[in-house]
Amino acid sequence: MYNLDKFIKNINSRNVPFQGDFRFNEPMADHTSFKTGGPAGLWVRPEGGCFPRYAALLLESAKIEGIPVFILGGGANVVMPDAGMQGIVLDTTGYSGVSEEFGEWGEERGGGRLCFRAGTSLDFAADYAAGRGLSGLEFLAGMPGSIGGALWMNARCYGREMADVAAEAWLLEGGEITRTVPKKEEFDYKKSPFQKRACLILAVSFALQDKDPAIIKQEMAGHRADREAKGHYRFPSAGSVFKNNRALGKPTGKLIDELGLKGLFAGDAQVAPWHGNIIINRGKALSKDIKTLTELIEARVKKELGIELEREIIFVENK
Repeated sequence: MYNLDKFIKNINSRNVPFQGDFRFNEPMADHTSFKTGGPAGLWVRPEGGCFPRYAALLLESAKIEGIPVFILGGGANVVMPDAGMQGIVLDTTGYSGVSEEFGEWGEERGGGRLCFRAGTSLDFAADYAAGRGLSGLEFLAGMPGSIGGALWMNARCYGREMADVAAEAWLLEGGEITRTVPKKEEFDYKKSPFQKRACLILAVSFALQDKDPAIIKQEMAGHRADREAKGHYRFPSAGSVFKNNRALGKPTGKLIDELGLKGLFAGDAQVAPWHGNIIINRGKALSKDIKTLTELIEARVKKELGIELEREIIFVENK
């Protein structure tokens, strides 16, 4: 059995600078939008420019010693186990802001490029681009999560998705930093090519277009108001629980509404009374309550409509 205290002392004694924080038995409920999840054996959040080298050392050392590592971004689409996470949780949110290591900002034909570190909040990225009169990230306004997680999930809303604007990505893969140019055809609805690769997304560069900042900010304000009206911020949640399948003719939330499932409880988790495709934490919900409720919805929709819903949220399990 591995010794996490000995492990972190060992790698921190190596010739790789570390700035940030690490804690033993850190509650994952403090790092996810659902506010559920037990303690991680070791939670590590490197900050600033030390992140790439330190993450490479940590991942390689953990692999050699057989210690499982879970990569955590903004925690917006994951449900962590109540029993906690074995091994290490590597938190990327300390690696945020405009990238100084990768990519570049430069004027191009009808726009420019902005490169953000993987742990950057989506809301910050949208605001930063808007302030520079660069359009393309408006759909991220008010969306929880991080740049790296959003690319990994191919986050989408308001008719736009990450695949539309991501121009380049820098990855930590096999201990090496690589650059890739993702192709639109490699993505699908809430799917990306990175889900099939053993990699850590370090930074993402976006191809954006010139636009009046006032118009950009007006559109972003509309998106934030829409999310507010849909109750995304009333209680801890992850937004949509299930993917929308246009082939069904109706949004998934509408299908669930019509089955009378709004307001359904499992423990202190509840199908939002105002939206069938949102599960909320009323305050004391456990991850198992969210999973029970998710499975109840799936079973009812399958039984009544013959439709198999596809989950958007991810229930993390120890390996």
